[in-house]
Amino acid sequence: MNNGTAPDLAALVEEINHQDRALIAGIAAYRQDKYARALRDAPAIWEEGESRVLDYGGSGTPVLFVPSLINRAYILDLMEDASMLRWLSAQGLHPYLLDWGWPGEAERQFTLTDYIAGRLERALAALPGPVVLAGYCMGGLLALAAALRAPARVKALALLATPWDFHADDPEAARRVAQVLPFMEAAMGFSGTLPIDALNAMFAMVDPHGVGDKYRDFAGQDKASPRARRFVAMEDWLADGVPLAAPVAREVFSGWYGANATARGVWRVAGLAVDPAALNMPVFCAIPAKDRLVAAASARALAAKLKDVTVIEPRAGHIGMVAGTYAETSLWRPFADWVSGIS
Repeated sequence: MNNGTAPDLAALVEEINHQDRALIAGIAAYRQDKYARALRDAPAIWEEGESRVLDYGGSGTPVLFVPSLINRAYILDLMEDASMLRWLSAQGLHPYLLDWGWPGEAERQFTLTDYIAGRLERALAALPGPVVLAGYCMGGLLALAAALRAPARVKALALLATPWDFHADDPEAARRVAQVLPFMEAAMGFSGTLPIDALNAMFAMVDPHGVGDKYRDFAGQDKASPRARRFVAMEDWLADGVPLAAPVAREVFSGWYGANATARGVWRVAGLAVDPAALNMPVFCAIPAKDRLVAAASARALAAKLKDVTVIEPRAGHIGMVAGTYAETSLWRPFADWVSGIS
């Protein structure tokens, strides 16, 4: 008697084979692509150690963008037609970008306090202010702490895809990431950093299906389309990572992911509690609805603690919101309108 088991199994095997073929085709197409980023960096107006502030020009409200310590800063200036900073400059704002750079001998000893109460605050002091401080991803947490510490230098704060409650969506996944860190101590002791490959592996634990899904999707795209061109540019950016200073890695993965120190109210910078409820300035929160790295619930927990907050939730992913084909309508324009409104 045929109960359908054999046909069902054959269909499952065929679907697996189809998924594998699409994945291999997507990876092969990316590897064969000849794209190379051609944009030159904007001029630097301030430097300290390996870090720089890049000036994108303009005569309007100064906005200092603070990226993550983990990835290169140029995701906000990715391509000629995919640069949030150049677009904002053309709209009459005056964007600046804090490029953290590669951790050198000094930076490998840095804690989060060194980066925030030291380097970020000195970068703020070097700019005409007060400024709008805009943090992306991990950079949002750094910007939040700096705004609390130096409110005279910051007129408003923007938090773009910024996590807060690391246990809001999947606490076990966050704890698993933290549990990997002790196995990285030998590598950190050797180089003073958490290496890029280790970082990529740890973040893959947060979104284990993401890599396969995006390459299968790329396999079916017109490789000459704007969407495909941006995909290749964003993948090159992801591959161009930056190692994380070992003391910072311990704070981030053990403190944020493992102990959820941010949401529990125990994260401190130079002794000052990082309490969003204590912030007395306008705040803009962009929470991408399709974000697979920073869960929307994690970012919403931060927005819920703010007194004067404007929240948008574009139908975009973590990177697509800032540099994808619909980034102008998803984020750039709403952000520019908000800055104009508070100015």
